[in-house]
Amino acid sequence: MDGALPAWFEIGSLVVLVGILLADLLIIFKRPHIPSMKEAGLWVGFYATLAVAFGGAILALGDSEHAGQFIAGWLTEYSLSIDNLFVFVIIMSRFAVPRKYQQEVLMVGIVMALILRGIFIIVGAALIASFSWIFYIFGAFLLYTAYHQAFRTESDEEESESKLISFLRKRIAMTNEFDGAKIRTTVAGKRVFTPMLIVFITIALTDVLFAFDSIPAIFGITTSPFIVFAANLFALMGLRQLYFLLGGLLEKLEYLKYGIAFILGFIGVKLVFHAMHENELPFINGGHGIEWAPEISTVTSLLVIVLSMAVATLASIWKMKRR
Repeated sequence: MDGALPAWFEIGSLVVLVGILLADLLIIFKRPHIPSMKEAGLWVGFYATLAVAFGGAILALGDSEHAGQFIAGWLTEYSLSIDNLFVFVIIMSRFAVPRKYQQEVLMVGIVMALILRGIFIIVGAALIASFSWIFYIFGAFLLYTAYHQAFRTESDEEESESKLISFLRKRIAMTNEFDGAKIRTTVAGKRVFTPMLIVFITIALTDVLFAFDSIPAIFGITTSPFIVFAANLFALMGLRQLYFLLGGLLEKLEYLKYGIAFILGFIGVKLVFHAMHENELPFINGGHGIEWAPEISTVTSLLVIVLSMAVATLASIWKMKRR
């Protein structure tokens, strides 16, 4: 990607995009409210249109290959962000977070996701630049994640959360009631923690896990740190509004996790093929690249991502209608 786009565009666009995302989150403090379906839909549509326009700008200033990489990367990260959002819905439901405080929780979750993904992008880019064999590890990790994604159960997640709650309650003084979005409150003259602490800790752990998933996934599409970071920024834009737009619908899209699992598995295979093609490990083919290993094109990746999400969503809607 180096040299493909003007430096002013890369630096300027990232500054503007971070500004837009932070401005959207700061609205919560200035004008806290639960957005209507119409308002949420308009904002989600605006951010999606902005992403497509950004891809058009890359096409105009760069080339079709990198524009395609951005769109494919954005769709991949967006699908993972929706899955992240689904987990947010479950967490807030299980901890019975009052709806009027959910925006603050979402804001914290999105800011943490942005920071963690930024760190992972920098580390991932450095590893790729120094060690080409890292693609083997990324690929294997995504294949494992795809399996876990497809076969995870709600009881597994509940068991993990129950252990976390039990661990925290044994070690810190905690009330059973929320006090707004506060982490600490005063009860009978004593300072204690509120359940919001557990909510924030759970959200943070979720963000770490999804950062582990999302960064190898997009590096399977492009190795450009600029495109990787831009795609993640667009994937996080409008996530707050999307939460209120979809609401309980996310829980009904039961095949969505299979579509995401297929995407992760596909990119995992693509990464392994790429690692084989660029192989430098001495114990594999004498340290030489494996010529028969196919290189999957950006267009193919884009088609697989779009079709996977479309099939998973339509199948879920069809099953809902049958019920």
